[in-house]
Amino acid sequence: MKDEHTHAHCHSGEHHHIHTQDSTLEVEKGKEEKTLKILLDHWIEHNKSHEEGFSEWVNKARSMGKIETSQYIEKAVKFMKQADDMLQKAKEYM
Repeated sequence: MKDEHTHAHCHSGEHHHIHTQDSTLEVEKGKEEKTLKILLDHWIEHNKSHEEGFSEWVNKARSMGKIETSQYIEKAVKFMKQADDMLQKAKEYM
C-alpha cells in the first residue's frame, strides 16, 4: 500500500501546511468493505446449504435409532440458524 504524505511549512512563526494524501488507503478500505459484504452473503447461503443436509440426517439418524445423535444434529442446526441471524445483523450494519 502506498501512502503518500507531503507538506510544506512556512517558518514565520505560524505553521502552514499543504497536505497531499494518496487515496490508496480509501480505495483499499472500499474494496475490503465490498469483499466483506460479499462474504457475509456467502457465509449465510453456505450455512443454509449445510442446514438442509443436516436436517436430512436428523431424520436418517432417527430412523437408525440414533436418537441422541439426531438431537445433537438438530441442536447444531439451531445454532447455525442463530449464526445466520447474527451474520444477517452484521450485514445490516455495513
